Amino acid sequence: MSENLTAINREYKNWLDTLGFSHSIVYGYNLHVKDFFEWLSQNQISHITQLTKQHIKSYYQYLETRPNKRRKGGLSVAHLNKIFDAIDKLMEFLNQIEVATAPAPINYRIHQDKYLRVDKIQPFTVEEIKELQANIKNTFLHSTFKKRATKHAQLHLIFALFYGCGLRRTEGMKLKITDINFDNKTLFVHQGKNYKDRVVPLSDGVYKALQEYIYNFRNLEKPNHKRLFLQGECVLANNLKTLQQVTNNQQIQAKKLSFHLLRHSIATHLLQNSVSIENIAQFLGHSSLESTQIYTHIINR
Repeated sequence: MSENLTAINREYKNWLDTLGFSHSIVYGYNLHVKDFFEWLSQNQISHITQLTKQHIKSYYQYLETRPNKRRKGGLSVAHLNKIFDAIDKLMEFLNQIEVATAPAPINYRIHQDKYLRVDKIQPFTVEEIKELQANIKNTFLHSTFKKRATKHAQLHLIFALFYGCGLRRTEGMKLKITDINFDNKTLFVHQGKNYKDRVVPLSDGVYKALQEYIYNFRNLEKPNHKRLFLQGECVLANNLKTLQQVTNNQQIQAKKLSFHLLRHSIATHLLQNSVSIENIAQFLGHSSLESTQIYTHIINR
């Protein structure tokens, strides 16, 4: 990538920071724009003044047909739209710094039938959640006792936060010890989706899991960060896959175990237990009931 595009990428990141976007959005948008600039470089574009609207359209066409690098199939609609958001924001930035040749934001998005997307969600049953948790002790048996115990504690914490508290992936990953109020049995979520803070009550099981993890593991380590989880997102996601593989349940293995599927699972279980849709929406941090009503569709299905 040329020096000019590298400098623009860096200034774009600083601009997003100045506007007050969350760390996750700044990181994601900057990464998407970097990928765009690398594609431009491969197509002989080395200076931002060479960029045209047609280049953006060609890049979007390339993305819609490009295979996913991590799994089979193409990029998801949600992921593509995030990339389009990032590039539209880049155009806004270029116009603001008065790059005379900069195109206007295209505002192109892919619209997907909501229920087509919902039909792909296959939440775990209560029994499957219990079976997964029961199998944590069977993972990483070849690791040293200390490493194995820490990984087990983090797996229990994943279920406590993403299932027990219904957190989103980014909310759980940036959680700090100071966000937990053991006196009030609450967890404070900073800037969830749409930049909304919320307070999540802790059940007795989640309360005990957090105490166990913090006092027996997290406080004994000295990591170079303040996050609750000792390890990063990719490592934790791989640990979840290891847990899924040690179960002998084919139905569990057929589902895509992820942080967000645990959130989907607790939402469906609450609805099945006659918790009101309004209370579930508040618990999950949804800004509208429409988002929560997808779980009614899942249960009816």
